Amino acid sequence: MNEAKDKRIEHLISAVVLSLVIIGCFFVLRPFLSALLWAVILSFSTWPVYKWWERILKGRKTLAATVMTILLICAFVIPIVVISFSFADEAAAIITKIRKIFDEGPPPLPAWIGNLPLIGPEIQKYWQAWSIDHDQLASFLKPYIKPIREQLFAGGALMGHAIFQMLLSISVCFFFYRDGEETAQSVANFLRKIAGKRADRLIKVAAETTKGVVYGVLGTAGIQSAFAGIGFFIAGVPGALLLGFLTFFFALVPMGPPLLWIPATIWLFYYKGVVSGLFMAVWGTFGISGIDNVVKPLLISRGVNLPFILILLGVFGGVIAFGFIGIFLGPALLALGYSLISEWTSGKDAPETGEPSQ
Repeated sequence: MNEAKDKRIEHLISAVVLSLVIIGCFFVLRPFLSALLWAVILSFSTWPVYKWWERILKGRKTLAATVMTILLICAFVIPIVVISFSFADEAAAIITKIRKIFDEGPPPLPAWIGNLPLIGPEIQKYWQAWSIDHDQLASFLKPYIKPIREQLFAGGALMGHAIFQMLLSISVCFFFYRDGEETAQSVANFLRKIAGKRADRLIKVAAETTKGVVYGVLGTAGIQSAFAGIGFFIAGVPGALLLGFLTFFFALVPMGPPLLWIPATIWLFYYKGVVSGLFMAVWGTFGISGIDNVVKPLLISRGVNLPFILILLGVFGGVIAFGFIGIFLGPALLALGYSLISEWTSGKDAPETGEPSQ
């Protein structure tokens, strides 16, 4: 009896110590959790490419990991840097135009705006007053200048933070590639001690769901990018190809594409007329942004046998709860919870939700 009691006490102490160590590790790594999660997602979703390079390089894991790290930098970091410089140039151009408006007054109002029913004459009256009295225009714009300036600075800081996080994530990816198989085996053994025979099935659910989400997000961004480029080209927006390329990266952020096509729509209304502006507004609403709500859940649901509504809730709820990384975490967590609840409510092992539905 004493020996059994001592073992129970020993197990209890071990569990307490292990819990304290895990909590301590969490607080140490908390500032880098986002970067680590990104590294896990990037290395996992590109693992087949890494294995291909490993075969090409005759099993030299370090060299294959180096090649993959360079490719990830070219695919993610360099475009973000290009976008950052473009953002800085645009910000400087906006400031120059605002100063010009203060000094010389607003540019001529397009004739079609003055012909709008109800609001057209009123807009034209204010516009003519501002063209004559620049001080009146300055007093009108002054309350909006400070928020715009703050948003520009916040956007620059956000870009810098994104570049740092991405560089850190890709650096960690190198070690995940090189030591990934050993690390995955250790994690699997740890989970087997906790979840028993369910561990392998839950690992498969999480893996298939994460893969489906990654491919769904990237695939949707690619389709939105193509739609944006086509729409910008048809409407006659300058730099249509570049804007379409930038749309891919903006599409990775919730509500990102409207930050590109809405200003393009306003520009078209002003310089090209009502028809071009209306076309871009409709194309942007239903063609660029609209497909995000349809294509993304469909692509994600192909990778895991999970109810469509859970995929949809997982994507949007994950973003609300965890930010951008929640796009991947939300569906994976719901898939695991769905699997566990299915087992417990059925009283037997649930079907493997990680396998694609037929």
